[in-house]
Parts: sequence; structure tokens; C-alpha cells
Amino acid sequence: MNEPISLDHALASFDALWSPRIVARVNDYDVRVAKAEGEHVWHVHDDTDEFFLVLDGQLRIGLREPAGERTVVLERGAVFTVPRGTFHRPSAPSGARVLLFEPTGTSTVGDRHDEVPDHVDATTGHEL
Repeated sequence: MNEPISLDHALASFDALWSPRIVARVNDYDVRVAKAEGEHVWHVHDDTDEFFLVLDGQLRIGLREPAGERTVVLERGAVFTVPRGTFHRPSAPSGARVLLFEPTGTSTVGDRHDEVPDHVDATTGHEL
């Protein structure tokens, strides 16, 4: 399909949290939107970076880096890229709407992860 997609309409079409929907593809990458609330799971993508754009709300991303643990806070309109090989855990205490950009087939829980809680959808994205 080669028609414009409203991100507001795409996000209004589902209620599931931490369960991204694929809204477009660019070469071998998915453009996904997700609703977030509460905590995701600590995970790592061994071979790819992960791009976040906050469309609404606030997203926090915990990072485990060589220098120690830290949290980046992303407000509406902010972008951040988690480098490949970095353990991270997104969270949205008050809720957020997020756009993600990552290679098609990338799992939402990465290549290695902690136990996946019931509220997190371990998926490679759902078609809109």
C-alpha cells in the first residue's frame, strides 16, 4: 500500500500496550508505533541500533553501559537511539506513544532478555 497513514488513526486502532504496529516499511526497516505504559523488559539487540521518537507523553529508557546504569528521559518530540549491544529497558510511568525504527524482523524483546512479563508482547511487530 502506498497511501499516507495518519499516526493518530493508527494509534487509535488498537489498545494493546508494548505491542507495536507496523505503519510503513523503508527498505529493510519497519516503522512501528506503540503505546507504552509501565515497564518493558531489560533486553539487548546484538546486531542493530533501536530508534525511538516520542509522539506523546514521556518515555524513559534505562541503559546499562560500561560506565554504569543511567536513565534517559524523552519528552514529546524527542528522539534517542539505543546503540546495538546495549541492555536497555523502556518505561512510561504515565503512558506514552512512540514511533520505532528498526530492521524488519527485530524482536521487541531483543536477542537476550530478562523474563518477559505478561503485559509485554514478544513480537516482531503486527501489521496495522
